[in-house]
Formats: sequence, C-alpha cells, structure tokens
Amino acid sequence: MTDQLRLMAVHAHPDDESSKGAATMAKYVSEGVDVLVATCTGGERGSILNPKLQGDAYIEANIHEVRRKEMDEARQILGVKQAWLGFVDSGLPEGDPLPPLPEGCFALQDVDEAAGALVKLIREFRPHVITTYDENGGYPHPDHIMTHKISMVAFDAAGDPERYPEAGEAWTPLKLYYNQGFNRPRTVALHEALLARGLESPYGEWLKRWDDMDRPERQITTFVPCADFFEIRDKALIAHATQIDPDGFWFHVPMDLQKEVWPTEDYELARSRVDTSLPESDLFAGIRAAG
Repeated sequence: MTDQLRLMAVHAHPDDESSKGAATMAKYVSEGVDVLVATCTGGERGSILNPKLQGDAYIEANIHEVRRKEMDEARQILGVKQAWLGFVDSGLPEGDPLPPLPEGCFALQDVDEAAGALVKLIREFRPHVITTYDENGGYPHPDHIMTHKISMVAFDAAGDPERYPEAGEAWTPLKLYYNQGFNRPRTVALHEALLARGLESPYGEWLKRWDDMDRPERQITTFVPCADFFEIRDKALIAHATQIDPDGFWFHVPMDLQKEVWPTEDYELARSRVDTSLPESDLFAGIRAAG
C-alpha cells in the first residue's frame, strides 16, 4: 500500500482495548501503522473490580470521569488514537430472571441507528482493517453483543454512499476480524505449561465451565506474533486501575512462560474483500501485497 496502513479496534468499554488485542496494536504502532480504538460506551455502569479501590467514595461518585482518565493513560501507553462513540454503558444484568436493561443504554439502541456513529468514524479514519467481537460478544455482555451488531452493519455500510449519506464520504474497509484471544487451545496450552512447572493454574475452572457448556470451537485463522509487546499490554491493563487488580488473575502466568508457550494474539477472519491464505500471521495479509 502506498497509503499508510490503518487499523480500527472497536470495543465496548474502556479497558476492553487493553485486555483484547493490546499487544497487537502496540506492535503495529511500532511498525508505523495508524491505530484507532473506537470505544462505544463510557463504562459508566462498570463496577470497581479492583479490591484495593473498592469503597473509595470519590471513585464511586465519579466513575465515568475516572474511567475516561484511565482510558487516556492506557491510550498513551499503547501509542494509539482513541475516540468515544458516546453511548451509555448497559451494565451487566445478573439474577434469575434477569432484570431489564436500563432505559437509554447502548444495548437498547436501534442497531441501524447506532451504527451510524461508527460509520461516520470509519469514513473519517478510513481503516483498512477493523477488529471487533463475534456474535456472542466474546462473552455475553449486552454491550459486547451490541458492539458486534453495529460493527457488522458499519463494515457493510461504510463503503456504500447511499447508506448514511450524512456520515461523510464513503470508505470501504477491506477486512474484519473477531478478537479470539481467550480461545481454548491457548488456554489449554498455558494451563498445562503452568502445571508442568509445578505452578497453580488460574484456568482450571475456565476449562471446566467450557466442558460443561459444550462450547463450540471458533475457527482461529490469524495468529499475530506480538510477545515483545506483552509488557506494554500489561501496563495498559494496569492503567485501568478501577477494573484491574495488579495482583489479580490477569498476572498469574509468568511472562517468560506466556512468551514461550503462546507468543501470539489470535483472531478469526470474519469478512475479507481481498485474497488471503489461511492461516495468517498479519491482519494486513492480502492488503500489503495489493499495493
């Protein structure tokens, strides 16, 4: 490509960009790729998950503002650009039966209408590649599922000048991927490597739940080598202090083991308008060669 390569990562909440594909983004930034994170909501209804900050009255009263500052710090660590789509966090309903979602939240928006904000951003930024979540949201959070829905509409619509004519000049993104970092082969490999070292694995319960659910395997098509950027990923994660305990689950696997056993971040190619051969090691496979 004679033009600078551009990657857009569409996420539901601030912190999702640092737990899903962060090392990939940092790698591409280091190579001169222009990377933009599109954050659908402000995370207003997110709980304070870091036990060290629970009970902090200021944070509880100003969670939206605090999470915006955390996002800004993570953005700087990763070296990416970031834009807010402006929707309101839906929260994660719990209980049986599930309570209704709060009025006006992201997950209750009309999909076609909500996709207009993402179409506008795609036409402004002009990404060659977009990453998002699969139809299950990666996990069934209503905002993650809605993120998938608007991403699919926007990917198809952004290049059609007759759709969303008010959103700017049409631009056709070439590839769309689903984040699949929490896939079973990776989890099994890390689990077994930890046990082989005589270490405790945090993944035993995960694997048991997967077995109980009889969860179908996703087709992982693309393995991006990015182990050199795992430390940057972790720094970005820790920047989301309300959501991430630096002594918690995310950091139980020694860094050297991660790099040795599974040095990639993994994706599922969902749409492509260019020819490519699977498996891939580059989100821009088939695009670089087209230039």
